[in-house]
Amino acid sequence: MTGETTFGETLTASAGEWETDEPGEALTHSYRWFRDGEPVRGAREQAYTLDLDDLRHRLQVEVTATDADGYSETALSEPTDKVGRARLVLRGDPKVRGEQRFTRTVRATPGRWRTEPTKVRFRWLRDGEPIRGAREASYRIGVADVGHRLRVEVVGTAPGHTRERARSERTEKVAHRVGVQRSVTYSVATRGPVTASVKEFARLAQQTFEDPRGWRGGGVAFRRVARGGSFTLVLATAAQVPSFSSQCSSTWSCRVGRYVVINQTRWQHASPAWNAAGRSLRDYRHMVVNHETGHWLGLGHSGCPGAGKPAPVMMQQSKGRDGCRFNPFPTLAEQGRV
Repeated sequence: MTGETTFGETLTASAGEWETDEPGEALTHSYRWFRDGEPVRGAREQAYTLDLDDLRHRLQVEVTATDADGYSETALSEPTDKVGRARLVLRGDPKVRGEQRFTRTVRATPGRWRTEPTKVRFRWLRDGEPIRGAREASYRIGVADVGHRLRVEVVGTAPGHTRERARSERTEKVAHRVGVQRSVTYSVATRGPVTASVKEFARLAQQTFEDPRGWRGGGVAFRRVARGGSFTLVLATAAQVPSFSSQCSSTWSCRVGRYVVINQTRWQHASPAWNAAGRSLRDYRHMVVNHETGHWLGLGHSGCPGAGKPAPVMMQQSKGRDGCRFNPFPTLAEQGRV
């Protein structure tokens, strides 16, 4: 017989070569197919197409030759190799559809295949590494994606076929929610005998400024310079905070003119209300830098927009929230005001 022993392919039997008493005598031939030595029901044609029942089994064909007088003989072929799965062939790569910006949702296409998969699974990748839990056809772009490249991996399956994987092409880096509309520079300074790590303070503050949920989400880009700049971010001991203005308190942080002053005690320990709510010190640091920088950007204090809603970052959250939830980052409404 001829043909590939692969699901979906067709095997064709030859009649074989026979000797008769009368040279050239015409013979008729009939066929019967066997699977692992057992007859395949209804398989009595010269050609046989391999189906799901044949996977991992061996096929043979029996040929019966009959002469004009009705005399017949049979012959059985050698068994084939075991029937294997067909390859699921990709004809067009999966694609990522949609604008790749923070808060946007992108969607994956499954790609084009020679045989349509009966099941498709998706997995999203960030810089080539799987994103935990991201296994749907759509994906909402989050904070961790900004500045990185997204791809989607598709796994297609179909009966009788091998499972195959395909990946979309690399994309451009995920962008912030809006482009840069304003660029500012700042320097870092201290006031008083500061004991906290100034290096860590500067690093974490820059992370806050670059966070897509922060003022960068309103189009403001911050760049640290060695000295001067548009404003000065100061880490000050509690006793030194009032030295910037009589309206500043040693209990809280403050903003005076070009100085965005962060109280070292609050930086190191957050506020009693924040801690009582079980919120993290890192989120408090986000909040206090965003709040005082928001004053420098020209925003005043805000009130709670409604019970259960995130508090505006310009709300004095540690002094009372009026039913709002603690929130370390500016709301979209606040971002739109800068």
